[in-house]
Parts: sequence; structure tokens; C-alpha cells
Amino acid sequence: MKHKGKAPFDPKALVAAVPAGQTTSEFQKGDTVFEQGDPADAVFFVQQGKLKLTVLSAQGRQAVIALLAPGDFFGEGCLAGQPVRMATAVAMTDCSIVRLAKRSMIRAVHRDPVFAELFTTHLLSRNIRMEEDLVDQLFNSSEKRLARILLLLANFGKEGRPEPVVPKISQETLAEMVGTTRSRISFFMNRFRKLGFVDYNGRLEVHSSLLHVVLHD
Repeated sequence: MKHKGKAPFDPKALVAAVPAGQTTSEFQKGDTVFEQGDPADAVFFVQQGKLKLTVLSAQGRQAVIALLAPGDFFGEGCLAGQPVRMATAVAMTDCSIVRLAKRSMIRAVHRDPVFAELFTTHLLSRNIRMEEDLVDQLFNSSEKRLARILLLLANFGKEGRPEPVVPKISQETLAEMVGTTRSRISFFMNRFRKLGFVDYNGRLEVHSSLLHVVLHD
């Protein structure tokens, strides 16, 4: 893998550097890419669409631990010896997902130090975002958590341009992500609309002004 200066990070270039053991599959909204407890034998890359990672406790409680968008890798725990999946990956929209075989990924990491550095940097960046999600879940109000999730779904704060029109998502799903009730989600969404932070009339559009809810103490 060639490296010249400090070019903008390109996750697709990382995928291209692992030509062996690579397959691409299409998933429809609601499809499961893998389930918690499945064998961990590959790393995945999001080409198109959005997904969520959820975990299920022994008591049957489910929590969303990450939202994934184009350019994200997931399932990388297998590279550190994780034998089974610790979470379930579900498509929130129609998705195109690249599967990178564990053996091919390990070979690329060992063979190419530039690839290893870029991949590690990318994973660290995503893990920082997941830690921020956890802090958000633990310490922020339901209203702030909802605002942050909507902004993430609209790609605010990530590489690339924001996509203000959020894929169709039910209030039940948002309630599951936020960790509250559907009625509370409905209340907050109506409040956001009245304040001009969002618009929805058949589709949900998120405005950058919603950042006010996240930043306001």
C-alpha cells in the first residue's frame, strides 16, 4: 500500500488493500448482518447505508451501542482474538456491505505497516466516538441523547458533508436507541419541530441548529 505525505484518510483505499477474501453483499432494511454469539471470522466495511450495533443482556434488555455509516468498519474484534460476536449488526436502511476475511485482514496488518497504522487510527477514532456515546447515555438527558442520535444519523460531526435528510426511522426505534419511551420521543420530536430544529413531512430533515440542544447546559 503506497503512502505519499498526509493524504486525506480514505477507508475505501484500506478495503482495496485487502483484495483476497473479500465479498460484497446487499442487505435490506431490517436485515441482520450478524447476531450476538455468531462466530467472529471477518471484518465488515459499510459501502452504503446505515446500521446499528445492539447488545442483548441476559435479562433480555437491548441497547444500541453504535450507529454505523458509509466508511465505517465493524466486527474488528475478531482480529484481537474475539471468538464470537459481542453484538448484533442490523441494517437501518438498504446497505451494501463488504466482508473482509479475518485471515486476509491479519495478513494485511502484518505485511503492510502503513495499512496497519491507518486502520488502527480509524478504529481508535471510532472507539472514541463510541465512548462519547456511552458518556452520553450515562449522563445526558433523554432529550440530549435524542438530539445527538439525530445529528449522528444526519452525519453531522463526521467526515464528509452532512446529510440532513435522515433515513426513515420509526419512533419505536429511536426510543430503543435513546433508552426511553415512544411517548417521550414523540414529545421531544414535536418540540424540536416547533423550535425549527427539524422538519418532517413524510421524511425527517435535521438542521444544524439542533446542535443547540446538545451544547446547551
